[in-house]
Amino acid sequence: MAVASSGPAKVTLPTDEQILITREFGAPRRLVYRAWTTPELVRRWWSGRRGAMTVADIDLRVGGSWRYVMVAEGGHEVAFHGEYRELVPDERIVTTEVFEGMPGEVVLDVVTFREADGRTTLELLVECGSRAARDMIVQTGMEAGMQEQMDRLEELVTGPLAAGAP
Repeated sequence: MAVASSGPAKVTLPTDEQILITREFGAPRRLVYRAWTTPELVRRWWSGRRGAMTVADIDLRVGGSWRYVMVAEGGHEVAFHGEYRELVPDERIVTTEVFEGMPGEVVLDVVTFREADGRTTLELLVECGSRAARDMIVQTGMEAGMQEQMDRLEELVTGPLAAGAP
């Protein structure tokens, strides 16, 4: 089942407990992976155009943690954290994810990076504990913010990173 997508990232619901986000980037996967896993780069795209990142902590190792915090429009803080479960550099990342506004709900994120002809297809599979949890996430309007994130990520990996800038 597909969700209405407002941009180049496609959102589908493969099962009652899953959300799949797929986006192609005009850059090699090493750059997309680097932008996904480097704190100072995450700060440049993760908030989309909806606020300012105040925290981008990444302990990139199995068992390590991550935490992202942004101050959104209107001044309210939005924070997520999780733990790295699996890392295959430039190919796959598996983490838990907790929205700190709802600390009882833990999802599993599986991110894969596939390259063909210098372009990267990123797939983010979000595995929720129930259909109700999946539907709640979809109904938050997450799709519009995610599209902004992915657009900013595209700008980063095809612009400054592609040109060799840090």
